Amino acid sequence: MKYAFSTLGLPGAPLDRSAALAASYGFDGLELRAHPEEPLHPDSPVAERAAGLRTLTAAGVSVLAVAGYVKVAAPGADAPVLAELRALVRLAADLEAPYVRVFPGGAGLTEAAADAHAVRRLLTAAPFAEHHGVRLLLETHDSHRTAAAAARVLDRVAHPGAGALWDVLHTWLGGEIPAESRRALAAHLGYVQVKDVRSAQDLTPTGLGTGVLPLPEAVAAAPRDGWLCWEYEKRWYPNAAALPGQLTRGREYLQSLVTGQSPEAGPGGASFGSP
Repeated sequence: MKYAFSTLGLPGAPLDRSAALAASYGFDGLELRAHPEEPLHPDSPVAERAAGLRTLTAAGVSVLAVAGYVKVAAPGADAPVLAELRALVRLAADLEAPYVRVFPGGAGLTEAAADAHAVRRLLTAAPFAEHHGVRLLLETHDSHRTAAAAARVLDRVAHPGAGALWDVLHTWLGGEIPAESRRALAAHLGYVQVKDVRSAQDLTPTGLGTGVLPLPEAVAAAPRDGWLCWEYEKRWYPNAAALPGQLTRGREYLQSLVTGQSPEAGPGGASFGSP
């Protein structure tokens, strides 16, 4: 299992700081929020992309995914959506990232209409992504919150350039248990995004294992040769605790779920430290 965290938890942080934190706390990669508020995004010049990749490589950290904000199921013309998808794929390719995160965004449409938009656009963009060594991942989110809903689209796309990002929060909010989500996404799963929150009514992020999400069950269902990515939504909850102080405990908690070893004790029973 490999571990990453999202830079959504470090709003606006320089890339070298994010990379240094990942390396220092035992994370193999970063999910990079691709937004103009952040160091790298689809409008970043080629030189900045190359410099960013050098920074990450020097730290021994890879880019798991470029987390974009394109909505493939949204109403409107296809051309702007496809242009944004291509831009995100190029950014991911320049950063040697295997994945691009996309949202459904089909709120307000009928299920059939939202599905049709998403299928059509992903079918068009998936070959372009595959050509660049990238896979578009439809996140379980908003209009397609459950794994069953995402799989309904991806079963129709049926292209290796398109897959799923399993956001454990949203499938849980959608009423799925982790085993059901994993079965639905079996043919499509790219990686698993974990987090924890106070309650279904209060989505303020908490440290992993301190909230209400069924993380042990979700991690048990995750492929052992895949990635777990911690998305701590500090950008949307500025009063939440800072992420860096939680990285030790979060990383150890995830490993404990993978290995079955208590996070309070390391090899030989030694106690893990905390910052």
